[in-house]
Amino acid sequence: MNSRKVTFTNANGAGLSASLEMPLGGKPIAYAIFAHCFTCSKNLSAVVNISRALNLRKIAVLRFDFTGLGDSEGDFSDTNFSSNIQDLQSAYDFLSTDYEAPKIIIGHSLGGAAVLAAAGSMESVRAVVTVGAPADPPHVKNLFKESIEEIKQTGEATVSIGGRPFKVKEQFLHDLEQNDLADMLSGLNKALLILHSPQDQIVGVENARKIYEGARHPKSFVTLDGADHLLSNKADSLYVGDIISSWATRYLDLPGEASLNTDRQVVVRTGDDGFTTEVKAGRHSFLADEPSSVGGKDLGPTPYDLLIASLGACTSMTLRMYADRKGWPLEEVRVHLDHGKVHEQDCENCENENAKIDQIEREIELFGDLNDEQRQKLLEIADKCPVHRTLHGEIRVITKLAGLGVM
Repeated sequence: MNSRKVTFTNANGAGLSASLEMPLGGKPIAYAIFAHCFTCSKNLSAVVNISRALNLRKIAVLRFDFTGLGDSEGDFSDTNFSSNIQDLQSAYDFLSTDYEAPKIIIGHSLGGAAVLAAAGSMESVRAVVTVGAPADPPHVKNLFKESIEEIKQTGEATVSIGGRPFKVKEQFLHDLEQNDLADMLSGLNKALLILHSPQDQIVGVENARKIYEGARHPKSFVTLDGADHLLSNKADSLYVGDIISSWATRYLDLPGEASLNTDRQVVVRTGDDGFTTEVKAGRHSFLADEPSSVGGKDLGPTPYDLLIASLGACTSMTLRMYADRKGWPLEEVRVHLDHGKVHEQDCENCENENAKIDQIEREIELFGDLNDEQRQKLLEIADKCPVHRTLHGEIRVITKLAGLGVM
């Protein structure tokens, strides 16, 4: 992702730390705000993964730390649900002034309750999303219910949430009680998407039902079956990002296709987030990465996966085209490929036992009522696909730095 570190001030003048994740190539089709869960931060892996999935759909995401959390200034013990709503308004004002007014607002857990409360006053926001959100803010007291009596008696207490100590003051409890989401939901008048896991052990799925019943249409509910509250499984958070980006586009006035900032067929970007790499080919976007065993995040195919995938795709397309032209009953083609380094047995320096060459193994499955002669002919045609010929031909790669001459 193209992550820009930005800071904006809240209503009390404290600096709130944020990351603005910009999509690859061209202007974003929309901006979104992400509000993290109670005592979490903008850098929670689920938040990053959801932002990454939205970026692939050309949606920019501002993820920020609430006051006193993460890298933001302020004292967490002086914050409450109302101050979270104010922080969201500050994020909205920042985007509206410095970039573009956001059209999507997303909240996780208590952040979800906060976006429900804040979205009504955000004129540009058209799509509201909650993930594992409580139907009423006081629900968060369950996280430190053993300390509630101490808070009431002494005015404050240090509680442990997620293994980290936080000071909670009595004013926090009072503020939770004074915020009624039911009234806010009935007047929301914006498209609402509710995402919740039936296995959520922190905020039960019955909260999703209450939010759904209290909101007006258009509203949608998607179950996150098998996911935990924090979406700690990477696949769950990426799925959430895909769902949000697909759903939200229905409620956005989308401009024409954003132009790609290159005159080439493909543009690729690797930022400061490890090996995770964005790839944009024409109007198609996806990720490339390395497996976790070598320090990657395994969020996409490796470069060699992509290389042999291109051979496999070209092979199956070529066989499809040839069989269709001949009128043969080819129903399906499956191409299985592996890439590796093997010892070269027939080369100029074969006396060097360490010499290796690249080898691609390709196995083709043909489905359909084909005779032996047709199958053999298709096997022969496989070697004539354009990518196969390119790999066997002389390839010249011309590399230069942008704005400089050829190197």
